[in-house]
Amino acid sequence: MGDVLSQSEVERLLQQVQEEESNTVVLQSNGRRSNQNRDSISAYDFRTPVFLSPIELRKLRIHHEEFIQALSARLSIYLRVEFVLQMSQLHTISFRQWCESLNSPTHISLFRVEPLRGICLLDVPPRLGLTIVDRLLGGPGHSVTGNRELSELEVTLLDQVVLLLLTEWCTHWARYQDLRPMLFGHESNGLFLQTVDPDAIMLVLAIEARVNDCTETMQIAFPYWTIEPIVHMLSSRLKPGPEDLPDAPSERSGSWNSHYDDTPMMVSAESNGLKLRAKDVVGLRVGDVVPLPPEFAERVQVKLASEKRYYGRLGTVDGRWAVEIDEITLGNNPQAPLP
Repeated sequence: MGDVLSQSEVERLLQQVQEEESNTVVLQSNGRRSNQNRDSISAYDFRTPVFLSPIELRKLRIHHEEFIQALSARLSIYLRVEFVLQMSQLHTISFRQWCESLNSPTHISLFRVEPLRGICLLDVPPRLGLTIVDRLLGGPGHSVTGNRELSELEVTLLDQVVLLLLTEWCTHWARYQDLRPMLFGHESNGLFLQTVDPDAIMLVLAIEARVNDCTETMQIAFPYWTIEPIVHMLSSRLKPGPEDLPDAPSERSGSWNSHYDDTPMMVSAESNGLKLRAKDVVGLRVGDVVPLPPEFAERVQVKLASEKRYYGRLGTVDGRWAVEIDEITLGNNPQAPLP
């Protein structure tokens, strides 16, 4: 009879088989092969490439958060009602996928940002657009019922707010480039848009807007080639140049810099206070003597500015009060006594 495997040996063999099935061979950039877990490998969609690095996307997110805060304040003043804005998402998506995600009907404003190339889009849900129009006409700005297309008069009124929004966006890029928005069209159905190739990559900024009881999400979509020049300028401006880097110290670390020789420094000495009862403090009068314990003069704190740096003993020198330093501290941690 052949050898019979024990239960532990069977479990060990099954575990090895499971590990081999969960691993796959990966070819690295240096030509070597390594085994990696299948779960740690993500598929790459060549139809939707990622053009923005995580660092660039983070910088864009920070910049647009500042834009949204400024826009919220400006719209609140313009409409004379609290207009709360908050970033929902900043991501890249293909033009086809973005159009398919839009509701119908909706209100899409087509605009250009001169001198950048490409046609950009601003999607405002009709419910939010009608609420803004109601406020512009003197209404309370409460959410309207129904979801319909905007009339020509309502579109004309809403364009005032749209142009204000786009102007504020361009203003926040003024430090990098002088930009000017220009409206030139509208659409109510995203499937009818043909501004770019269906597979073109769009940078989409989704903003949650709340006016009274109306809460909707509007979106600003930029073709990648439109936003690419200012993304490069943003990245280059935030990188420290040689002139921004601190000069290398010419002396070894920890050595004294002679430029500080004549800098004035406030030095003070104090000791731990006494503990008195409240009725004793109330009864103090001019001329009263408060006895101090002997240890009062044995533990004196010496401060540089407001930082505790030394401990010493209180005494006198040539008829003047003095402190003999016998201990150095780093913050609140005492160091070795001085020799």
